[in-house]
Amino acid sequence: MNKITVLDTNWFGHPKSIAAALLESENHRAIIDPGPESTLATLREQLRLHGLSIADLDAILLTHIHLDHAGATGALVRENPRLSVYVHASGARHMVDPAKLLASATRLWGDELPILFGETLPVPPGNLHIMEGPQRLTLGSRTLDVVHTPGHASHHVSYFDDAAGVAFVGDTAGIRIDNGPYILPATPPPDIDLTLWDQSFAAILAHRPARLFLTHYGYADNPAAHIAEFRERLHHWCFVAEEALSSAADDPTAQDSDAREAAAMNAFLKKSRAEMDEKLGRIEAEHHAFTAALNLSFLGLARYLRKRTESLSKH
Repeated sequence: MNKITVLDTNWFGHPKSIAAALLESENHRAIIDPGPESTLATLREQLRLHGLSIADLDAILLTHIHLDHAGATGALVRENPRLSVYVHASGARHMVDPAKLLASATRLWGDELPILFGETLPVPPGNLHIMEGPQRLTLGSRTLDVVHTPGHASHHVSYFDDAAGVAFVGDTAGIRIDNGPYILPATPPPDIDLTLWDQSFAAILAHRPARLFLTHYGYADNPAAHIAEFRERLHHWCFVAEEALSSAADDPTAQDSDAREAAAMNAFLKKSRAEMDEKLGRIEAEHHAFTAALNLSFLGLARYLRKRTESLSKH
């Protein structure tokens, strides 16, 4: 019997921030997005509550390699060297040697990086199963279709269990905690691309899933309506970031580019947080904001907008 279980990793003491998915089928056990290494003890305890240990796992399936999704992978392989790790080709080299990934993450998180994410260990090349285009995986009696779904990250993939009607979409469909009233974009640097993201929405809907499984957090019902609402908010937030950057560029009190970017970020944070407070209430908005890191969402959108402007100027 095929079974899907939501495992709450309780990231930094925040329930319902990062969900790992446990897939069981004919004595095959896999986890989609195990979370950061900082939550490994919680993951181990969650498995124990279901009568399992890390030694019982057969595979790790990564939607993408951001540390909140994939950071524990190397530690899991060290503990269970027979684990197969499925990852897109563009992210595979960073699993083998995470130095550049960690350098990029350190620029964003600074001294908080090891506290929030723990230690990111390399994965031996022999454990990797590298994916590129659409393909089908057979895990026990379970079949998963894999589709490249960039936009949030260039190496992002989604997994489709058509028999169960579930699409495991990582961050491609945003943050919505327990099918709640608000879908929050997560748009950190460096790979945000709204054109590719729109194409990924179409790819997800083409599979006609009954539910979406979001790493942040849990199941979302009515995928077509969810994606339509999320797409609108994603593009709206991009417009808010663009307006903030434009206003800051015209601000005579901003003396240099760093000051202008800081002013733009503050304007973006104020507007986006006010929107969240209105929809969710202050406490739940804070939960969402912790999970998404709103400042990083601004930086990712600002980078996307600069790249878009540069591309247009060349043509």
